[in-house]
Amino acid sequence: MFCLRLRGISLSSWRMLQCRPLSCESLITQMNNCTDEEQIFNVIERNKASLSENHVGCAFNMLWQLQKQKTALLRNVTRVRDHPQFVTLCNLASNHIQSMNDDTLVNVLYITKQFAVVAHDPLAEALVIEAWKRLERLDINVLSVFSTCLADQHLCSSPLMGKIADAVNRKLESIQDLRCLSVLMVNIASLISQGFQERLVSKTEQLFDTLSSSNINTARRIVQFLRNVKYTYYPLVERCDHVFVRDVNLLDLDSITKILSLYQTLQFHSFEFTRVAKQRLTEMIPLCGHPSNFVKLFATLGPMARPEEKEKLESTMLLLSEELTSQQTLVVVEAMAAMESRNSCLINKIASVLNKYLDNYKPAELLKITQALIFLHFQNKELFVKLRELLLRHLEDTAVLSKTSILVCAISMISSHLSEAVITRIEASLPQWNLKELNDIAAAVLRWIQYDHTCLGSTTGKQLKLLQTLDRCGRQRLQQNGNLDLLWEELKSLRGAWFYESLIEETIAALQRFVDEINYANVAKIASFLSRTNYLSTPLLDRIASVVVQQIEKIHPFSVLAITLPFSILNYDPPQRDEFFGACMQCLYSYSVLPSSLQTRVQLRLMELNRAVCLECPELQVPWFHDRFCQQQYSKEVGIMNGAQQQIYKMLAEILGGSSYVKASVLSPYYHTVDFECILDKRKKPLPYGSYNITLGKPPGMYWESNTQLLESKLPPGAERIAFEFLDLRAFCTNIPHLKGKSAMKKRHLEILGYRVIQ
Repeated sequence: MFCLRLRGISLSSWRMLQCRPLSCESLITQMNNCTDEEQIFNVIERNKASLSENHVGCAFNMLWQLQKQKTALLRNVTRVRDHPQFVTLCNLASNHIQSMNDDTLVNVLYITKQFAVVAHDPLAEALVIEAWKRLERLDINVLSVFSTCLADQHLCSSPLMGKIADAVNRKLESIQDLRCLSVLMVNIASLISQGFQERLVSKTEQLFDTLSSSNINTARRIVQFLRNVKYTYYPLVERCDHVFVRDVNLLDLDSITKILSLYQTLQFHSFEFTRVAKQRLTEMIPLCGHPSNFVKLFATLGPMARPEEKEKLESTMLLLSEELTSQQTLVVVEAMAAMESRNSCLINKIASVLNKYLDNYKPAELLKITQALIFLHFQNKELFVKLRELLLRHLEDTAVLSKTSILVCAISMISSHLSEAVITRIEASLPQWNLKELNDIAAAVLRWIQYDHTCLGSTTGKQLKLLQTLDRCGRQRLQQNGNLDLLWEELKSLRGAWFYESLIEETIAALQRFVDEINYANVAKIASFLSRTNYLSTPLLDRIASVVVQQIEKIHPFSVLAITLPFSILNYDPPQRDEFFGACMQCLYSYSVLPSSLQTRVQLRLMELNRAVCLECPELQVPWFHDRFCQQQYSKEVGIMNGAQQQIYKMLAEILGGSSYVKASVLSPYYHTVDFECILDKRKKPLPYGSYNITLGKPPGMYWESNTQLLESKLPPGAERIAFEFLDLRAFCTNIPHLKGKSAMKKRHLEILGYRVIQ
């Protein structure tokens, strides 16, 4: 009986204890011991009347910690957010905002974002306002988390983010945590000046050695910042790259995909990271069974995979294709184009899935689909008819300029013409478009003109008038640009006939207006542009050389090839020739890296250097050591003629007296390819090749001496060897009939070898 009474008293006491609010410490301990969300919600429900700001912060933190422990597929964020006790927790948080410390305040804001609480939710708004009030006193860690919350709300360009940028600018010298700084750098990137950008880069370099060996995310954010500010600062990117290569086994699929995407945007080529990432991704193939993961793997690994790996990826994708969402299907078809897939079964299957989702895609996505299907040589009239109708419907409905240019570009790839009304609308909108959009429209118009001329034998006046308006708008756009950075943003991606034929003169004039703005940061870009356009602009080339001589210590070795290339291609020596090339060589001496994937390309350049030194500087007595390499590279090409060369060969044979008097695609000593060759005796009469046992090239194992007797020694006395070189427009600069470097050097070398060269 006594035991029963005691038991009754104990149960009664326990019920009373359950009803009484626990102390702060015991509640926090109880929350920390919870193993699922329901247990936390039970604690909130039982004690909501007595929960303090510390309890609220602990509850939010535990809910998020439990989510982070789950895989992406097992997380139940929506169910937690919609739970009645989560709503209770948010209401309690609203009541305790004033009493929360800075860390708890911003942490609760961050966690509400992770649970997809909308930005206009009263709690989220109140937390942001309170954090704004406390901005000046927030420490660097809390400030970085707050900036991330704003970025998640798409407030990267807001006045509040501007306040954060100003705070970072003022406190930069005292910041010692690179992880927090990297977060802030990414979030404020759109609001900073070039001077502030340079200070951030300098500070990052100072703190880089403090980076934890396993903190890959910080290195990734640094590269992301450089991408955001469009600054390929090689020394810093390389240091981050070393972290990625060293710790590649710690990288998951998402991280590798993100890093490769950042590198592509920055035009930074890390051959070592590509190699180890490819190996790591290949190991993931058997582990990516879920469509969402496999699509990412397919898109990342596919374009760089070996043939057997591509086949395996394509086979698996064929099995998963029915499970793909619309966005996943779009990613797959773009990846197939990038990997140049010729798997007809997969192409047809993915096109079928695309057809199912076609009405769901936006104009820019429809353009990507059109480009990919055409590149994959997909043949299905019904799908293209449906795609064309959809594009035309979008075009008729849209009033957004950027969408209009995208739609016109897509339609021109699969349709022969546009209605007069649409052309009139396009013409009226042209003055508002940038150069990239104008270039896309021009390419579309040229396609229609070519189609009409080919199929109908005529071109409509409306099309020609539109092209003339495009020319005028393009020139005006170039004349109105206010600085080199803005101009370059519009120029960097321009390609195609319209740009080169209609705007090249005005473009060079615009660049020359801003010649004083060329510096170490943009010199390689401008040099690459001149190489691409083949336009000989001595003011721009002289400025490039001057910048290199004055600022070579700020220029990375990776940029040297791009900088020197236009001088070689365009056959131009700047006034500071010796200082310029000397500075470039000195920059390269400090960097000797030869990626295996570039060995053939680099050896080709070394061969050309070896040949030039042997022929032009015989006093240096440098041996010719590329004979075997040249035999492997060129022996298969000799004797192969295209249609035009065959016609020229027949004409020369008729003029000279027969096919035995002329040879085509001849290899000279040192392996220059001569288009056509003949031999004239001392009376300038052609000689047949068989008459005097005339041989070509050099005997195996023999080193040539650099003098004009190299070929004459094999000929009858007084005879000479004639080289015919047929040059097209590509052999000359765009703007003047100035022979480009490669053709000029070849002529010089052949003359040293004893040829009389007729170009």
